[in-house]
Amino acid sequence: MFLPEDQAFMARALALAERALYTTTPNPRVGCVIVKDGETVGEGWHVRAGEAHAEVHALREAGARARGATAYVTLEPCSHFGRTPPCAGALINAGISRVVCAMQDPNPLVSGRGLQMLREAGIAVSCNLLAEEARRLNEGFVARMERGRPWLRIKTAASLDGRTALADGQSQWITSAEARADVHHWRARSCAILTGSGTVLADNPRLNVRGIETERQPLRIVIDSELRTPPDAAVLEHGNTLVVTTSNDAARRDPLLAKGCEVLQLPSTNEHVDLAALMTELGRRGLNEVLTEAGARLNGALIQAGLADALLLYMAPCLLGHAARGMFALPELSGLDDKTSLRIDRVDQIGPDLRISARF
Repeated sequence: MFLPEDQAFMARALALAERALYTTTPNPRVGCVIVKDGETVGEGWHVRAGEAHAEVHALREAGARARGATAYVTLEPCSHFGRTPPCAGALINAGISRVVCAMQDPNPLVSGRGLQMLREAGIAVSCNLLAEEARRLNEGFVARMERGRPWLRIKTAASLDGRTALADGQSQWITSAEARADVHHWRARSCAILTGSGTVLADNPRLNVRGIETERQPLRIVIDSELRTPPDAAVLEHGNTLVVTTSNDAARRDPLLAKGCEVLQLPSTNEHVDLAALMTELGRRGLNEVLTEAGARLNGALIQAGLADALLLYMAPCLLGHAARGMFALPELSGLDDKTSLRIDRVDQIGPDLRISARF
């Protein structure tokens, strides 16, 4: 049962959780607000893995005022010992009398156990307040817990007629400086940036976060079946790069290893990297969100394999014509019933361009 004031306090907890949008990997983004007699007495959010959770920060700020108070938490308090003690126990020991959480934790190690601990201690518990907002904030963590692979977001930029480059490959720049700067926010929140060797050879991208304060750079992943990536490619600079291949060619592999990157050999599907196997491996490694910045072939392959979750499309107010390159290499359809359907979440104007967020 929820009280009239509960939604506002939970919205505040969600805003706190969002402050750690770039830092919590592989943990979820969590915020906590502690309220006593209608007054906020403690706030906190989980900043990074291995450090105190949101509830602990909020309890420290609240001190003795936590006794008899209500705690608003965006995710079910944990019930197990990981790198830190269980937060459910901390709330119990602090004398919290009521806990409101936005959603149950999808982690099998928790999943209802934290709520049960609280109830057994005599604490009133209410769950599923602003649950959809909480789930979206942690869609990568939820995806990894529920299905064992990350949330995959395909980012692409195109003209109004859906073209990403001229026929000869020229693509810099279709969209505006404002749109390109906006992309770095999506890179910063992602655990990894995924591309293909074709994009590396054509554009030589760095695929790092620039212009944004962040304490970590996402892992850069290059799908390169034949190990065509040159050792001097910009994407290999400073390490933190994973090259995924089906090749065991040591002459091509060893120069990449010498640059400090990791080379992962995976099974082949039709002479290409098994993309489903890759996503499972990334989930095993604790990656929550992956942003794909690639060409039409890899984009299309991910969609056909059913691995794409969302589309981030920047559209520039220009036309490139029918001979220019498209966004997705997908097979010809025999009828409209076979089309790939998406649901548009929102449309924003970024400088002169449109940013369309949609889900498959």
